[in-house]
Amino acid sequence: MDTEEFRRLGHELIDWIADYREQATRGELPVLRHVAPGTVKRALPAAPPAGPERFDAILGDLNSVIVPACTQWLDPRFFAYFPSNSSLSAVLGDYVSTGLGQLGLNWQASPALTEVEEVVIDWLRQMLGLSDAWSGVIQDTASTGALVALICARERATSHGATRGGLQSEDKPLVVYASSQSHSSVDKAALMAGFGRTYVRSVPVDEGFSMRADSLAQMVRADSDNGLLPCAVVATTGSTATTACDSLAAIASVAREHRLWMHVDAALAGSAMILPECRSLWDGIEGADSLVTNPHKWLGASFDCSTYFVRDPEHLIRVMSTNPSYLRSAADSQVKNFRDWGIPLGRRFRALKLWFLIREQGVSGLQSRLRRDIAYAKWFAERVDAAPQWRRVAPVPVQTVCVRHEPPGLSGEALDKHTLGWVKRINESGKAFLTPAILDGRWMVRVSFGAEATEQRHVEELWELMQAEAARGG
Repeated sequence: MDTEEFRRLGHELIDWIADYREQATRGELPVLRHVAPGTVKRALPAAPPAGPERFDAILGDLNSVIVPACTQWLDPRFFAYFPSNSSLSAVLGDYVSTGLGQLGLNWQASPALTEVEEVVIDWLRQMLGLSDAWSGVIQDTASTGALVALICARERATSHGATRGGLQSEDKPLVVYASSQSHSSVDKAALMAGFGRTYVRSVPVDEGFSMRADSLAQMVRADSDNGLLPCAVVATTGSTATTACDSLAAIASVAREHRLWMHVDAALAGSAMILPECRSLWDGIEGADSLVTNPHKWLGASFDCSTYFVRDPEHLIRVMSTNPSYLRSAADSQVKNFRDWGIPLGRRFRALKLWFLIREQGVSGLQSRLRRDIAYAKWFAERVDAAPQWRRVAPVPVQTVCVRHEPPGLSGEALDKHTLGWVKRINESGKAFLTPAILDGRWMVRVSFGAEATEQRHVEELWELMQAEAARGG
């Protein structure tokens, strides 16, 4: 393909994407498709083409095979998981990133890649209301951020034991603490960082599903008295199931007393901190050692774009640094080499997605959309609270409402069957998409607001649909 053909086909593909986005955001496709496992694989050749294929054949398969097997995350009736909007400006930033073909091995490999990332991360720091004590870098996901944080915690607790015998040479087993409501990536990160499942503690939560700092303190003291070495605590601003927010100030106090590394997972709700009125949700954040937010969720950047902030970048660099001779340059002492700020050596020009988004929307535009979604959640929660037989089962700090329909005489497994029944009917109808989750041992339904195209009428239609399907019973 030469540049002229690329120009022609590129215009055609942009038109195709624009047409698809219009269809999706107008709600013209089922939100959730009925696709049997293996459907896409069976529709595609098992062997690669021996020769080149026409571009219209590729577009044909996009239309007939790929799109029919896509869940419509952009649909205004998408209320599942979390918002992942991929705003059009961010799409263009991602397109430019790929088109430029930059690879960030060090500063010299692409000065623009490094320095745009420095600028845009500091923009985000300011937008979130963080002090200038924080430095940041773009990772792929919050899962990677959690792994990096726990590796840094491990190395600080062991005086950089990895440069000696690693965890195998330590006298005391290291312990990690996290809320029972924390994301599954925290457990995975602890295992990958070598702590072992035996030494990952699940801290109890209060009635609002926030970590109990008093329980954390008791567990840390007990482990210390039993010859273990408390190492790190992972707190949450916006837990996965309910968007619960831990009391960071109280947890930070325990962390300081016992020299724990404190990491804050603010993957979803961190975006809300661009709203000054929401920052009380993470009071005490300045006492943390690291934190992660995901602009590729509610803020609107295209996946993957996760921002990892640290208060001590020198420690991060010491833990993650690699310095092969072929990557050294005369500029090293004057610049940041982001290869030393995470696990991968090379990195994409991810910053362009965020740079395009913030410039095209402005802080005020982003704030307006987030306030809209919080207002949707408030409206919805008020309807649930006022409706007979409906119960809101968790607080609503940001944009997710957790509900259960509880008809008289139904409890236990029968109530679970009822809950899973009505939500399944909604999802199978293609009229909306919701995700059920277990809370306190029973199934409930999460309603997550945040799709860019959602309007008040979609929120009202969802409430009517939920009431109608729940009234049908099991």
